[in-house]
Amino acid sequence: MESLKIPELVPSAAEDSQQLRKAFVGWGTDEACIIKILGHRNAAQRKLIRETYEATYEKDLLQDLDGEISGDFQRVVHLWTMAPAERDAYLANEAIKHLPGSNCIIMEIACARSSVDLFKVRQNYQARYKKSLEEDVADHSTGDFRKLLVSLVTALRYEGEEVNMELASDEAKILHEKISDKAYSDEEFIRILSIRSKTQLNATFNQYNDKFGNAINKDLRANPKDQYLTLLRSAIKCLMEPEKYFEKVLRLAMKGFGTDEESLTRVVATRAEVDMELIKEKYYKRNSVTLESAISDDTSGDYEKMLLALIGHGNL
Repeated sequence: MESLKIPELVPSAAEDSQQLRKAFVGWGTDEACIIKILGHRNAAQRKLIRETYEATYEKDLLQDLDGEISGDFQRVVHLWTMAPAERDAYLANEAIKHLPGSNCIIMEIACARSSVDLFKVRQNYQARYKKSLEEDVADHSTGDFRKLLVSLVTALRYEGEEVNMELASDEAKILHEKISDKAYSDEEFIRILSIRSKTQLNATFNQYNDKFGNAINKDLRANPKDQYLTLLRSAIKCLMEPEKYFEKVLRLAMKGFGTDEESLTRVVATRAEVDMELIKEKYYKRNSVTLESAISDDTSGDYEKMLLALIGHGNL
């Protein structure tokens, strides 16, 4: 993710801190002020606001927010106010406590972030929880899931555009052999998925399609009820087309009766400054309804207002 520069013509961090403090003091909480400020500030600005707030009032902004608001609104504000690497470390730690049910969250963090961002997550995780991310993942998962997830979270992929077409052809053959043998957790399969750059993997998957007549994920649908295969397909989609992966997560979160607020909150908070415009395009194309409209239909109150503020960020 590109470093975020602070736009001009916005209140200073001192002014924002002062307004937030006013929103907390006295009878009741001014939720509209929280949304107006935090819902319209980028990562660099939020970092300055937190630092200024602590320096001025000797209080942790996140703790004060948690004490003033609650429910889904509190969670989205809390996650959004965190720095991206800090947020991912926090989400990973939460997910690790609920493995294997939350395998997909660990996979998302490992596959949808750049190598630099994933390295920062690992640094943040170690500093905060006094354990390495890979150690905790290994300790709380088993079998094929452990092999895949540990490899993915320890990945340090090359980020350039160079592609070795001979290698792509060779590794497409290896992947096809492993899938034909139903060796989905084979060391070679996981190695290719974990160490190659996303550009190289894209070439490999294109070679797979050209040589064998199917997209790799189609051939990995051997058993739709196999949770490991589901995670494997999700990892490939998350690596290659994260906007399509996250569109699906949002679609399923708001499908049918009831709403999966956990997934909705996580995706909006983690992708608002990354690829939300692409996700919104994919959502409309897939569902013939805007993401804004879907969120308004499925949520309400301050939670709805904060989500709408975040998905309207664009390039902020």
